[in-house]
Amino acid sequence: MHEHFIDIPGRGTGTIHRLTWFSFGGGNDGPHVYVQGGLHADEGPGMLAARLLVDRLIEEEGAGRLTGRVTVVPAANPLALGQFLHGDQQGRFDHYDGRNFNRDYPDLTARVIKLVGETLTDDPLTNTARIRQALLQALETIVPSAPSDRLRHALMRLALPADVVIDLHCDGEAEVHLYTQPVSLERVLPLAALTHCRAVLVADVSGGEPFDEALTKPWHAIAKAFPDKVIPQGCTSCTLELRGRMDVDRKLAAGDAAALVDYLRYLGVLAGHSTIPALSCEPTPLAGSEALVAPIAGLVSYPVPLGHRVREGEVVAEITDPVTGDLHPVRASTSGVFYARPATRIAEIHKRLGKIAGTRSFRDGPLLSP
Repeated sequence: MHEHFIDIPGRGTGTIHRLTWFSFGGGNDGPHVYVQGGLHADEGPGMLAARLLVDRLIEEEGAGRLTGRVTVVPAANPLALGQFLHGDQQGRFDHYDGRNFNRDYPDLTARVIKLVGETLTDDPLTNTARIRQALLQALETIVPSAPSDRLRHALMRLALPADVVIDLHCDGEAEVHLYTQPVSLERVLPLAALTHCRAVLVADVSGGEPFDEALTKPWHAIAKAFPDKVIPQGCTSCTLELRGRMDVDRKLAAGDAAALVDYLRYLGVLAGHSTIPALSCEPTPLAGSEALVAPIAGLVSYPVPLGHRVREGEVVAEITDPVTGDLHPVRASTSGVFYARPATRIAEIHKRLGKIAGTRSFRDGPLLSP
């Protein structure tokens, strides 16, 4: 195991933010997996699971079972780890410009197509190596200035060499769920099974250029641009949501780290055998996920629990006006698993009240919350 640091200059004179990452198996020829937690710095479950994964990997490496490579970034956003407002962590948006830390990652596709156009061969392994190198070259043509963009640049540089990328997040309150793309789905489903996901949401483009899609998207686009060449999908990526913000618990995190270790065994990064259980859900389109919104302001209560299989027309939330006492039911317009809701119980008009993973696509445009 090797510990590494990347220093990111802050906006103020003399300020530095330090990004710490760990690498395992640098000389191995097996698959390379990248895992990060805390890109949204107010989401602790992924950070704890990633840190415990580091501890497990130290044990695995010491026992000689490491056959591939792993990069782990337990706390991927040192900028937002220092953002507080009146005692509360503010880790989702950059306080300076309001941008979501998991949006606006650069699309390298056009640059890479120009770089590799004359160099591709009929050999898939050669093409994979050349595209991966071109992706890193293309990234270096972008010179970031803002600290948040320097962070995006640093994280992409660490993740681009990987075959599989796992970005750990959480919701307000939630069942374990996962976001991925159709080209990544088959390779990601064993991870969904091992973590007992209650929803697997799939979209080609979810909108906003999140981290995981920025890594996967170029491979698919390059393969379409050169249909006469054999170009594998060189990067599989997903966003794994480990329950809710309050679920920072060492026992839960140890279970999540164990599931990640089993997934690494499945991928051939670690020696040994892992048993993949049956899926706890079937994949559904992200365009079929209903985001319930509050039509009025008030106090929110939920007559159904998380994980409940909702029927179309069923009341999922109730809003009480604390002044008049009026009660307003909020009904589902689709059927599916109620997999996430906010941690707060006071709603402003149009606040998102929960998410239902339905099987019927009915949305378009940006599919992720801001």
